[in-house]
Amino acid sequence: MLIRLVKQVVPCLITFVLGYNLSQLLAVSDKPLHPPPKSPILHAISPHSTIELLIVIISSPANVQERRTIRSTWLDVAGPIKKRTKSYFVIGTNNLESKVSRELDLEQSAHNDLLLLPIEDSYKQLTNKVLETFIYVNASVKFNYLLKCDDDTFVDLATLVKELENQPYNPQLYWGFFDGRAPVFTTGKWAEPQYKLCDKYLPYALGGGYIVAHGLVEYIANNAHLLLQYNSEDASVGAWLAPVKVDRKHDVRFDTEWKSRGCQNKFVVTHKQSPGEMKLKWKRLQRSGLICDGVETKVRLSYNYDWSKPPSQCCVREDHSLP
Repeated sequence: MLIRLVKQVVPCLITFVLGYNLSQLLAVSDKPLHPPPKSPILHAISPHSTIELLIVIISSPANVQERRTIRSTWLDVAGPIKKRTKSYFVIGTNNLESKVSRELDLEQSAHNDLLLLPIEDSYKQLTNKVLETFIYVNASVKFNYLLKCDDDTFVDLATLVKELENQPYNPQLYWGFFDGRAPVFTTGKWAEPQYKLCDKYLPYALGGGYIVAHGLVEYIANNAHLLLQYNSEDASVGAWLAPVKVDRKHDVRFDTEWKSRGCQNKFVVTHKQSPGEMKLKWKRLQRSGLICDGVETKVRLSYNYDWSKPPSQCCVREDHSLP
C-alpha cells in the first residue's frame, strides 16, 4: 500500500518541482545578466556654469617670475571675463627643499592660485601631472571648458572666452593646433618604449595650449586607472581621446609648437614666450587690441590639418597666407 502511494506521489512531486524551476528560469531568461553600461562620455555639469573656461597652467616650483608675469598680464583681464574664468598654476611638491616649500606656501597665501600636487615635479612626471590635474579639477570645480597651457604661453583670454560663449556648448570639443605625423622615438630623451599603437603619434593637439570640454576631462579622470601614460603629455591626451566621440578643431591661431612661428595678430595662444615678450604683447594688446601692433613676423609656415588624408599626410606647410 505504502509502496503504491509512493509510486503515485513521487513522480507528480518531481514533475511539479522541475516545472516550477523551469518556469523561473524562463521568467528571467529575457533579463540582462548585467545592467547596460553607461555612456563613457558624460555631460558637463552645466552648460551654464559660471566658469566658462578653467585655466590650468603647468609650472615648476622655481618659475616664480613666470607666474608673476602671467598674473600681471594675460590673466589680468577685465571684470566680465575674469568672472567667467578660474586659473591654477600646477606644481608638484614631492621632495622639494624646505626653503622652496616655504616660498610656495607664502605664494599660495598671497594668491591662492597654486594647485600643489603630491607628486615629483619633473619631466618624467609631466604626463602624470596633467592627469592628476584633470582628476582634481573634475572632482572640485564646475566648468564648461578647460585650457591647458604652460607657464611660457601667452593667451588672448578675452578672445577665447568670447568665442566659447558665442557658440552652443560643445561637450566633445578638443581645440588646438593638431599634429598627426609626429614620429615616435625609440631612443634618446624623447624615447617612448610603451607606445605600441603606431610608429607615429595618433593625432593630438600640441601641448603649448589646447582646450577640452568638461565631458572629455571627466572621461579621462574617470578612466585614469586604465590609461597608459606616455612620456609626451600632449600625445598621451590625444591617445586617451582617440577612441571616443571628439570634435577635433584644428586652429592656426594656436601657435603652440615647440618653437613659435613668429608674431601674428590673429594668434590667440602663443607658446615659447619669455616674461619680457609676454609683457610686451600685453602692453600692445591693451593699447591697440593687437598683440603685434604693426610688427608682425613669420619665422616658419603654418598648415591647415587635412582630415581627409591619412595622418602621415595631414600637415603640409605650403600656404604662406596662414598666420
